[in-house]
Amino acid sequence: MAKLPTDFDTLVSALAPELFRYAMGLCHNAATAEDLVQETLLRGWRARTDLRDARAARAWFYTILRNEHARLYERQRPDICDPNELPEIGVRGYDTSAEAFVMRRALAQLEPEYRDPLLLQVIGGFSCNEIGEMLGLNTNTVLTRLFRARKSMRERLGGATQWEASQ
Repeated sequence: MAKLPTDFDTLVSALAPELFRYAMGLCHNAATAEDLVQETLLRGWRARTDLRDARAARAWFYTILRNEHARLYERQRPDICDPNELPEIGVRGYDTSAEAFVMRRALAQLEPEYRDPLLLQVIGGFSCNEIGEMLGLNTNTVLTRLFRARKSMRERLGGATQWEASQ
């Protein structure tokens, strides 16, 4: 277990921006994404003693965020922005180019069963095995969904995607 609160604060500072990007990929609404990240961090703080291996903290937070996103749909139906009008986000380093807008719009149009593994791989950098554990899927299913997600993105974008080039 990490020494708290110092190590927890450091971990949160490092993970918060990527958790926000992942939350945006899930819900497409900046205010909802901020709320999801805040609730994720709060739940993480409350359950910090359950974290036995600090190396697993990143995947642990992603799992909490996914669960919070699912709970959101149990409680209420969130406002979803039109994928053609994704909001400007005040995050340093946020790409506002036309290419990035087109990429985000195409990503928003993917079915969640394909978008979630792709976001976990691209934004989170998780392996197929880790993604399978987080989503409750076997590795072959994850590979199939990643393949279909990339294929769909390629069709929507009319060429090779940036994550195919990095594979």
